[in-house]
Amino acid sequence: MNSEESKMLVKIDWNKTPLVPAVAQDAESKEVLMLAYMNEEAYRLSLETGYAHYFSRSRQRIWKKGESSGHTQRIVDLRIDCDGDTILLLVEQKGVACHTGRKSCFFTSVTRGEETQAPSVDPGAVYGVVETLYHTILERRNDTSGKSWTKKLLDDPVLLQSKIREEADELATAIAEESDAQVIYEAADLLYHSLVGLASRDITPDRVRQELARRFGVSGIEEKASRKK
Repeated sequence: MNSEESKMLVKIDWNKTPLVPAVAQDAESKEVLMLAYMNEEAYRLSLETGYAHYFSRSRQRIWKKGESSGHTQRIVDLRIDCDGDTILLLVEQKGVACHTGRKSCFFTSVTRGEETQAPSVDPGAVYGVVETLYHTILERRNDTSGKSWTKKLLDDPVLLQSKIREEADELATAIAEESDAQVIYEAADLLYHSLVGLASRDITPDRVRQELARRFGVSGIEEKASRKK
């Protein structure tokens, strides 16, 4: 390609569009796998490494697809649309693309009123129980059965706050007075209600992990004192 041809190629104006939608498509089957977003750094990392990197709006950070699950996307081709504001990735998908354990994130057919794919892997085994539970909580937002405790909590902030306080108190009591089994039970209750609280604010567990990672090597006393400044 000569310099004149290179100048004619569509390019992304990152100043105008700092976050660009990126569609991942299976290079062989042409099945649409997922939609995510890229900022300039994710785009650069994708080109440099040959593996899809995205910017997570919920995690507020760059992430390599498959960094926790191992289900990576090797880039076969990367294309930009005519307006320079959408990216198409033709990829070799290792494992599955969706956090639900399905090959594609697009498995719900509205016109047919059914799911078109069943999970091919156990998401709990791939992503861990906390991440899987958090995503299950998010899905309960759309529950119309009237039987979901999670949905009731999400719809009633006062109830949710009271339950978090209640579960924290029960855990403290169990640690002081009760068996190990009861401590574990109460800790699980508190973790679940805390995850519902995070979901109500669209804050992922990953962002809590980032905060904990930030505190490594910092005295707890110093960290608390820094919050008062």
